Amino acid sequence: MSGATTVLLVIHVMIAIALVGLVLMQRSEGGVLGTGGGGFMSGRGQTNFMTRTTAYVAAAFFATSIALTLLANQKPASRSILDGPSRVVPSAPITPVVPGAPVAPAVSGVPGAPAAVVPSEPTAPATPSTPAAPRGGILDKLQPPVAPAAPK
Repeated sequence: MSGATTVLLVIHVMIAIALVGLVLMQRSEGGVLGTGGGGFMSGRGQTNFMTRTTAYVAAAFFATSIALTLLANQKPASRSILDGPSRVVPSAPITPVVPGAPVAPAVSGVPGAPAAVVPSEPTAPATPSTPAAPRGGILDKLQPPVAPAAPK
């Protein structure tokens, strides 16, 4: 929050408290709540003053409400580094590393340069001779039961 928004918010809260206080101090039109001994302000002149003051404070409350709304909807001028994609360009190409393949030493002799990958003959994937034991998860319960192997 900016400093202007904070100051305007504090003023807005003070105006709201003043508005509630002014409304509670006024006499009601029927005189039901204001009866009983005159009270704090009992003359007709004071009633006009309270009504005008309440109207001015209410107008100030609406003005600060609109100003706070406008300040909240403004887009910040500065951007965050998290807003957009990174524009970092790698300095050297990245070569994929194949697991299990022998790696040749760097040809250029420059430290930090990527090493050349020597391809090897493909190996067959290891297949288990027996199926894996069920782990007891929900997917194992949904699969059809496996019949036990017949003894030989």
